[in-house]
Amino acid sequence: MPATRTPGPPGLPLIGSMLDLTRDPLGAYLAAHRDHGDVVRFTAGPPGLRAEFWMVFSPEGAQQVLGTRAAEFRKDNVLYEEVRLSLGNGLLTAQDADYQRQRRLIQPLFTRRRVDTYADAVALESAALVERWAAVPDGVVDAAEEMSRFALRAVARILFGTDVEEAIGAVRRSFPVLGAFVRDRGFAPVRVPRQWPTPGNREAKAAERALYEVCDAIIARRAGRDSDDLLGLLAAARGEDGEQLDAAELRDQVLIFLLAGHETTATSLAFALHLLGLHPEEQQRARAEAVAVLGDRAPRAEDLAALPYTTAVLKEAMRLYPAAAVIGRRAVADCEIDGVRIPAGADVLLAPYVTHRNPAHWPDPERFDPGRFTPEQEAARHRYAWFPFGGGPRACIGQHFSMLESVLALAALLREFEVAAVDTEVPLGQAITLEVRGPVRVKLTRAAR
Repeated sequence: MPATRTPGPPGLPLIGSMLDLTRDPLGAYLAAHRDHGDVVRFTAGPPGLRAEFWMVFSPEGAQQVLGTRAAEFRKDNVLYEEVRLSLGNGLLTAQDADYQRQRRLIQPLFTRRRVDTYADAVALESAALVERWAAVPDGVVDAAEEMSRFALRAVARILFGTDVEEAIGAVRRSFPVLGAFVRDRGFAPVRVPRQWPTPGNREAKAAERALYEVCDAIIARRAGRDSDDLLGLLAAARGEDGEQLDAAELRDQVLIFLLAGHETTATSLAFALHLLGLHPEEQQRARAEAVAVLGDRAPRAEDLAALPYTTAVLKEAMRLYPAAAVIGRRAVADCEIDGVRIPAGADVLLAPYVTHRNPAHWPDPERFDPGRFTPEQEAARHRYAWFPFGGGPRACIGQHFSMLESVLALAALLREFEVAAVDTEVPLGQAITLEVRGPVRVKLTRAAR
């Protein structure tokens, strides 16, 4: 079939779809898919500064971009470049020989057997969170804020071991500043040079310096010493020819792991609690499973296989609220996807947030239903109908860790607390990851056992 001109929303005469994309980007993507199909062209911004990008919504298209034709689509877009400039050239942003080298060195640290050893840190932080929640006077917490704190502490403990407290303060202060800075620059029609002394640039530079200093200090102190936390394992990693990561590369990996390693987990857990707080029957089933498997002991790695319903709850939360709501690439050459021609150099965006709601693959897509993730249902669906961790050769290296952490933590919390949603609607946006634009409050009650 011959390729056709890309359909898309006309937008406003002078600024295209800029207002819609600023006010409600996820809603704009859903409407574009509904009205224009599986490949949609957006334009946004005034003449002379107008941005243009193509969105691919079908599982088949996602498979081409991330999987079968991954070499034709690179991480060259503006947002990845801004992440690279602020947080270094780690595994998330590196390309070509840099990426291949990093992946060879780091992959052995993320095998299932190795990741399972991180379960003790998850159990320790889960127990601390249970104690913290038990002391909340009115029992109301913001699940988004609490899960971000928990997931960051867990990944920092795994990375830094006994140095966790030294690192966590700088990370909690600096990450929100850098996240907002990268988001604003990544989506701005015009970016002022980073070296200009604007208030935003100065604030971001100070946050970046604080992060670098604490990471560099810990790395320098570890030089020549063996340790079994992830930083120690990264420093000790050797390739076949003896290659290893230098101090700057170690810092880059640490910063990327801190970013990617906590935001996915935090989003999944926050919305799992939110959804269970709206669906008491599903919550009761998950709690019964947690109590039966865990009893009165701390969760262990081997419990993951014994918690299939809790796992399904997390997967359904990740379907409805994927942390990577949009995944960006840039086309290397002219190509065709779903019968639509996309030019060389074009920004191509995939939207798990939209694909995960495609009624052709997800009947009644807005309904919360963990039953969608039985082995039989998963086997019957297209591989890329659900892809919260991306896919292909650059699929997230930490996806087993994210699932292990999320499932064990959720089971530990549900064993102790009943949850009721206070905020039934949560406004969302798009930043580096899915952006929560309001509280996700839940009311906690100590569960009877």
